[in-house]
Amino acid sequence: MPPSLSIVIPVYNAEASIGRLVERLLAAPPAARTDIVLVNDGSRDGSHAACVALCERFPRQVAYLRLARNFGEHNAVMAGLAQAKGDYVITMDDDFQNPPEEVTRLLAAAVSCGYDAVYAAFREKRHGRLRNWGSRFNDRVATYLLGKPPQLYLSTFRCLSRFLVDEIVRYTGPGPYVDGLILRTTDNIGQVAVEHRDREAGQSGYTLWKLMRLWLTMFVNFSIAPLRFASLLGLCIGGFGLVMAVWSLLEKLFGVDVPAGWTTLYITGIIFSGIQLVMLGLLGEYVGRTLLETNRSPQYVVREIHGGDGRPDKEPGA
Repeated sequence: MPPSLSIVIPVYNAEASIGRLVERLLAAPPAARTDIVLVNDGSRDGSHAACVALCERFPRQVAYLRLARNFGEHNAVMAGLAQAKGDYVITMDDDFQNPPEEVTRLLAAAVSCGYDAVYAAFREKRHGRLRNWGSRFNDRVATYLLGKPPQLYLSTFRCLSRFLVDEIVRYTGPGPYVDGLILRTTDNIGQVAVEHRDREAGQSGYTLWKLMRLWLTMFVNFSIAPLRFASLLGLCIGGFGLVMAVWSLLEKLFGVDVPAGWTTLYITGIIFSGIQLVMLGLLGEYVGRTLLETNRSPQYVVREIHGGDGRPDKEPGA
């Protein structure tokens, strides 16, 4: 039998676009058995009513999860992956920047080549300047911290196999990073060049603060490289201090008259104090995230579920 497909779409303030996007996807389904999982991540507009209406129009093809608050895009994707039942699962944005017609190409590449994951590589990105800068920074950091192949472009438009989805949803920590979970599970990954379009409605929900939180999640939750860097930096500073001590001893032994250098002293003190505070903050991030996991902080909380092939209208969950 041909594979079934689930399409997971995190929804955030997408009242103006989500209805048209679902209609486009279901007008020419990428697979014979296609269903869509919508996850409302605490939208503040009319997205809830729009998603409920879609469930009423397509009761067997559209499932809708309404989260209790805004948990973040990656948490919302995790909620959708846990609900998706298809042999393959595609994640995509709610604003038409990921063209619906490109879904078929991602699925075809995953099926024909047997990939666990297929990423969309955009020929020309249509994000804003801040988002483009953040994507480039994220790409370089992921290459060094997560072992990402340098030529692989990470995007939210991706196709995942059932094997990979089952492994990803095993992660229950409060700070998921979907790409990190993919990269630590498999290296059987491909990519397909696709179009990237301008947003048809609304504006990006990513702010500088949210991008920084995402980067911290990638740094701390999925790599110990920052701690290794801190150790290396400490060794370098210790070595520098040893060299300066030897230098000062030689000056005393040979009677070199060196004027007091108060400027050098306090600048050095400030620099080293700043480095110590940064390292303490980094250690605090690791300890704090461990505390959140120990306290079983929820990855997401589902307030209600609608539609989706006989699923109940309401169901508590986390």
